[in-house]
Amino acid sequence: VAVGADPSRIAILDNFCWGNTERPEILGSLVRAALACRDFAIAFRTPFISGKDSLNNEFAYTDSSGEKRNVTIPSSLLISALGQLEDVELAVTMDLKQAGNRLLLVGSTFDELGGSHFALVNNLTGGNVPRVDSEMASKVFAAIHRAIQKGLIRSCHDLSEGGLAVAVAEMAFAGGLGADLDLTALSESSGISDPAALLFSESNSRFLVEVAPEHEQPIADLFHGIPFSPAGIVNDSNKLQISSPGGTIIESDLSELKSAWQNTLDWD
Repeated sequence: VAVGADPSRIAILDNFCWGNTERPEILGSLVRAALACRDFAIAFRTPFISGKDSLNNEFAYTDSSGEKRNVTIPSSLLISALGQLEDVELAVTMDLKQAGNRLLLVGSTFDELGGSHFALVNNLTGGNVPRVDSEMASKVFAAIHRAIQKGLIRSCHDLSEGGLAVAVAEMAFAGGLGADLDLTALSESSGISDPAALLFSESNSRFLVEVAPEHEQPIADLFHGIPFSPAGIVNDSNKLQISSPGGTIIESDLSELKSAWQNTLDWD
């Protein structure tokens, strides 16, 4: 959808990787996952056209003390989506395009840091896990598609692992353009005051889009009834600056952000 695929013409595939399904609790979790797949395939009208499974991923061994132990993989479900674009020239990329353009956050943000990447790197437990509102998500997807079809969106990035902060950083260093992000409007619309939650929540079905100033009103008209808020502006600096009602909270060079992003592939 972020690239421009028609959300009404998307097919999906499933890949289940599970532990020993002879154990009731493992089999039960597999059944619940399959039911969720059914529910959301129906809600989004996206058919499963194929898939595979890898079950009984459990290994038994004897430790150094002679005690027998089992190692079971975490239950993991991968969903792959295939979309269609009527005109490849209308495809939208994620890199920022031009200084002076506006950034808008589309979709609802909630305090949902449970299971997030922010929680992982900070060794946090608890919190609310993201929950999908399939009805609103479908409306958001359709609105994004209409805006792309009309040529109103210059760049677009879905918000997934890492939330808003990671999405805007990737868009900035991909395009070689800076950005000033202001969390004030998002804080007011979401009712969230904690900058960490605003920046790193992984609430589903959200997009960060770049639009030209003259397209702000057409976008607002097109997104009537869809939650969205102004998020910032693109500039020609080499920095990402993020501010909240309390002042500046992040100011980083794009080179520093890109280095952090590439660090996991630096095997030297």
